[in-house]
Amino acid sequence: MAEKAKKMKLNYGKTLLIGFAFMASSIAWGVYDPYITTLLNKILGESALIAGWSAKLVEKFPVLLEFMQAQGEDVGSAATGFTLVPLFIGIIMTFDNIFGVIFQPTFGKISDRCHTRIGKRKPFILIGAPLAAVIFAIIPRVALHENGRISAMMFCIILFVFVMSFWRAPCVALMPDLTPPALRSEGNSVINLVGGVGSLLALQAATIVCAIGGWDKGTQEEEYIPYVFLFASIVMIICTLVVAFFVKEPDSRLKVQMQANMENDAKAKRQAEKEAAKKEKERLKAIKLSKGERVSLICMLAGLFFLFCGANAIQTFFALFAAEILGKSSGEATSMLTIFAVSTAIGAIPAGLLGRKFGRKKTIVAGLLMFITAFVVYLIVDATTGNALTLVYVALVVGGFANMLITVNTLPLVLEIGGLDKVGTFTGYYYTATFSAQIATPIVYGIVRMLTGTYGSLFYYCPICFVLSLICILFVRHGESEEITEDIIKEARLADD
Repeated sequence: MAEKAKKMKLNYGKTLLIGFAFMASSIAWGVYDPYITTLLNKILGESALIAGWSAKLVEKFPVLLEFMQAQGEDVGSAATGFTLVPLFIGIIMTFDNIFGVIFQPTFGKISDRCHTRIGKRKPFILIGAPLAAVIFAIIPRVALHENGRISAMMFCIILFVFVMSFWRAPCVALMPDLTPPALRSEGNSVINLVGGVGSLLALQAATIVCAIGGWDKGTQEEEYIPYVFLFASIVMIICTLVVAFFVKEPDSRLKVQMQANMENDAKAKRQAEKEAAKKEKERLKAIKLSKGERVSLICMLAGLFFLFCGANAIQTFFALFAAEILGKSSGEATSMLTIFAVSTAIGAIPAGLLGRKFGRKKTIVAGLLMFITAFVVYLIVDATTGNALTLVYVALVVGGFANMLITVNTLPLVLEIGGLDKVGTFTGYYYTATFSAQIATPIVYGIVRMLTGTYGSLFYYCPICFVLSLICILFVRHGESEEITEDIIKEARLADD
């Protein structure tokens, strides 16, 4: 069997084509975070309703203005000194994660039981991706329209994140379905490469659109932003067409018929029941963690929560930070994030090698220290010179590499604590911690921004989160063995993407 696995080779052409489904998803989310926050900031900031709520809150709790004054903010009036806009942006930006937690597993399970001529997963992709693309192109149109912008935009956002949840899990399952288990790690690397192209296109979308349309990326945002969404939508539809015409998924009805025939064979049925009973017994077998392992698990999950709180705050609010503090447009902000993406890609392979050579915990700690150092240096230089734009670029380079040092090693460490018999359970723990952070941090930082009055507080909030994460992870004492293989790690990531 091992000899047979060695002789098997990945079909790179077929895997590359499968990756176009990931490219469609990557470009959508790559455009979503920076531009949706920009649009929300504009239309909520112009809302008389939000301004009225802000004024009433300040009137009832004048201590809020006193707190802002203590932070050095100009609070000449409630309308200009205090606003609920960042809080509402934070709440709205949690919708994709909430919908993902609720609906992605549901539609993933439904696709498992879907049997059609074109396969199990393709129907979801061929329906969901084009529909999501159309809705995505509409969002900026209704947001920048003169009448009914807030209600129409919210309807489109909710519908978009729901439709994305409809086809995301089937999209993730497509590659493992069409790739032998022994080659899935190699296949996943190809898939991530194609998905990375989608993310890169998202980061450069404004540059491409402005070059075609002749707009000034720094000053004509309202004119070119709808075309950034349209560009992403067109790429999504092209990717879907590639999957539709060039990715062949087996007729899943044949598998159902084969299973039915097997069930008619009494011997096969008894054997299947025996195997099922054995697996169920193994699943229910209680393997208790030692006290030290429980402490390590709790500390690691807490560390992951704070880590993703900091990382997600940057991802969600960087465009608004760049606009307010650096004077950059959304398009310029996404172009800046290209540096982060490239640095992340460069750091992927070294991160795994360093984790194996020096240990996962040490590599994670090194990544966190790099993050913290970059933020602290920025804050010191900004406080002393008032001009730290260059250091933001340095922080993006350092942060991208540090991000990989952490990301590549956290899931393996968590899975090692549980061991081979608890991979599924501990994968669930891992994603519970990370999704919880991604739901919580837009709201929490929205409150921080609301109280401090500036997106400059992002560069205080994030290092505090990373310091808390570092403190938690320093207490982790387990998870360094190599019982969990790379294939298991890849499949765990695929199962919960």
